[in-house]
Amino acid sequence: MSAGSRFVRLVLGEYGERAELAEERPWQRRREFLALNPAATLPVMIEDNGPPIVGGTVIAEYLDETRGAFQRDRRLLAEKPIERAETRRLTEWFLGKLDNEVTRYLVKERVFKLEMKADEGGGPPDASAIRAARANLKHHMRYIGWLAESRNWLSGPRLTYADMAAAAAVSILDYLGEVTWDQEPGAKDWYMRVKSRPSFRPLLAERIRGIPPSAHYAELDF
Repeated sequence: MSAGSRFVRLVLGEYGERAELAEERPWQRRREFLALNPAATLPVMIEDNGPPIVGGTVIAEYLDETRGAFQRDRRLLAEKPIERAETRRLTEWFLGKLDNEVTRYLVKERVFKLEMKADEGGGPPDASAIRAARANLKHHMRYIGWLAESRNWLSGPRLTYADMAAAAAVSILDYLGEVTWDQEPGAKDWYMRVKSRPSFRPLLAERIRGIPPSAHYAELDF
């Protein structure tokens, strides 16, 4: 249920890399996890027992330098600096602004609070936080729809990190049944194209304990 973690997993999948996953509940602030990332945020990636690489966009830059630069037309960052700037802007938008205004609130209130103890912030959902997040979601989906209808992919003619970041966040919201797809046909068409990619299959197969996905979550054509 971490947009940043899903983003990194999608990027690894696009580059044909496999990763061993570890479940982490950042609100527990485990000593071992704080040693890797004192900020207690996700995602964190460790390669070949090296130092931790922290943060979705930081990991993405690392993967571009170590994998993407050798992928030619499969690279998830464009060659031209101005096009890379737009991709980075949108990646930060979806992993930052969308997450801060929508995803993390809905996930905390609808999912994490079920796992949290009272002294960790658990308890009944905050209805006002859910209403605010749902109101914000409408604006973000409208923006995704506009981008999808204006361009071939969200940041331009090619699939990029921007698509992976947006799809990572949207997939969480879609799992929870929060997206009203019939109101944004452009966004729906774009999302169907992204979720049909092989890199998406592991996400569509996973389930959260005690919380079933929306009826169409795993359907490629819905």
